[in-house]
Amino acid sequence: MCLPGIIRRKCKSAWMRFWMHFAGPGTLGRFATRLASWFAPPYYARCYLAHFNPKGYVSPSATIYHTNVKLGINIFIGDRVMIFQDRDGGSVEIGTCAHIHVDTFIETGDGGSVKIGTNTHIQPRCQLSAYKGSIIIGCGVQIAPNCAFYPYNHGFTPHELIIKQPLNTKGDIIIEDDVWLGFGVIVLDGVRIGKGSVIGAGAVVTHDIPGGSVAAGIPAKVLRVRNNLIEGANQRCVE
Repeated sequence: MCLPGIIRRKCKSAWMRFWMHFAGPGTLGRFATRLASWFAPPYYARCYLAHFNPKGYVSPSATIYHTNVKLGINIFIGDRVMIFQDRDGGSVEIGTCAHIHVDTFIETGDGGSVKIGTNTHIQPRCQLSAYKGSIIIGCGVQIAPNCAFYPYNHGFTPHELIIKQPLNTKGDIIIEDDVWLGFGVIVLDGVRIGKGSVIGAGAVVTHDIPGGSVAAGIPAKVLRVRNNLIEGANQRCVE
């Protein structure tokens, strides 16, 4: 690389590091993040900015309309992510080095809460709606785009309008560590997916999946068991 190119690269890096020093989820912090992003490529290429500040990277276009959000260090919250608190909504906790990507929607209501573990990555357009029950996602979980989590159901008894029927739940959704969910997986209330499991694209998970399983289908069924499950896999970031 020629000398002018090296100088430009170093100047851009210094600019981003300087403004990320002041970044944060508040108004002034968002303004600093916007300035830091001027010379940063979009989408995944901005993830490294989260490591310039313990408060991480919260996109200026993300919306946090919630009174009880706990953000771990070096988190990444991408463009147009929505974190929303409905009536009686519980907490949202996002662990160290977790990544929440573009257009993901996280909401709590009716006592539900959301907890996302260390180094978990949630890809674009996922929906986490924690009503009645909670959504608890472990460490190192990989969630592909368009996945949805619903720890509640809607009453549908006869002789009553659906809109007037109450929500109910079979229990929390629990996703243990090192799980991989493929594109478009739907997880329903009362389900636990065990450590190290893989859920195939488009599956609807209605019952517990044992640890180390490979499951797919509607409803999801165990197809085989992984025989190379690694215990205590290393995580880049540790709480």
